[in-house]
Amino acid sequence: MTARQPSLPLLWLLSDARNDAGLEDALRALPRGSGFVFRHYHLDPVARRARFDELAKVARACGHLVILSGKDDWGADGHYGPPENLGEGLRLATAHNGEELQAAIDAGADGIFLSPVFPTASHPGAKLLGPLGFNVLAQQSPVPVIALGGMTYERARELGWPRWGAIDGLGSTNAA
Repeated sequence: MTARQPSLPLLWLLSDARNDAGLEDALRALPRGSGFVFRHYHLDPVARRARFDELAKVARACGHLVILSGKDDWGADGHYGPPENLGEGLRLATAHNGEELQAAIDAGADGIFLSPVFPTASHPGAKLLGPLGFNVLAQQSPVPVIALGGMTYERARELGWPRWGAIDGLGSTNAA
């Protein structure tokens, strides 16, 4: 872990159009101190801001970290996205291969979502890292890495990696 962010959560929920209807319940079901990444790219700017405010209130009441995709300044704890597009606060970059992982490290990311590990509904047909490829890259990073892409509690156990996130793979609250 980096000196700048020693307490990066182990479990992350990412928002998406397909999990929107159940997000309040999903946030309440997460262990206290988890992370929430608000994406909601499908909404227009006014509706997106209103939905962020609603969900951030629930997430904070549950003791979760609130991260916003993009550079908007809506009072989030930090930002999520490509290394070149991160705003202020906690900076969580996305990466899909070794080159992008290095770019995130070079950009000073506090954490890196590395994906896709497994097949995922978000990116059907995408080139997968697989458990071996993910672990080879993640273990080389001096920055905390968060596994993403088809992740569930069962797959997190299979991967053997403590820090992971999901869009719709958190249907069970069994500890990973």
